[in-house]
Amino acid sequence: MIEAVGDSAMGGLNMMPQSTGALDSRPGTAVQARHGAVGGTQGRDRDAGLVDLLRFGAPGATEQLIATYGERAYRLAIRVTGNAPDAEEVVQDALWAVVQKIDSFRGDAAFGSWFYRVVANAAYQKIRGRQRRGRELALGEVLPLFDEKGRHMAPMADWSPHVDNPEIRAELRMALTAAIDELPAAYRTVLVLRDVEGRSSREVANTLGLSIPLVKTRLHRARLFLRKRLGYSMTTMH
Repeated sequence: MIEAVGDSAMGGLNMMPQSTGALDSRPGTAVQARHGAVGGTQGRDRDAGLVDLLRFGAPGATEQLIATYGERAYRLAIRVTGNAPDAEEVVQDALWAVVQKIDSFRGDAAFGSWFYRVVANAAYQKIRGRQRRGRELALGEVLPLFDEKGRHMAPMADWSPHVDNPEIRAELRMALTAAIDELPAAYRTVLVLRDVEGRSSREVANTLGLSIPLVKTRLHRARLFLRKRLGYSMTTMH
């Protein structure tokens, strides 16, 4: 689920509708592709030139957008959605939305941060829609029990010493991926943005339009859920 993007996956971007230029995965401007990053910047926005090109509908602007942000967008999308087809659709939708709604970018934050939010929300909506068609996981069924003061009613098994065993690392990785896939969309997205992408709680809150306390609550419960799932997996491996 968290592998880096490959050439075959990025090929799906060729199916995007055209506006100011052909939306494909050609290298475009190599300098901006090397220096672009999905995140904030300091000082003058490094993407100011790209934003201007998009605003004026300049030929090749969308190609430059893909060259700069396409791979990073795909990595985020596949981490949240967990599969290549959904990730490719998310990236196409997000890139198309940016091209069409570039005038709504006011420059209050870096363009990269704004673009990151568009992709993250598109991925979040994708897995929300997917879960509506299936069974929604009730966290109460899998989280540890708490007393009235919020303390664990039973100690949780400590399986962490086993992670150094090379014979079970692959099984643990598969168990972790499966556990993340089970998380409801709201919890999974917070977990991926915070623990996989390394965003701060404030950044996650701004990206998803949530309060910081709510982000911390969802993250804590998601981690507890993963810990319990991995603990169960450890007991079945021995």
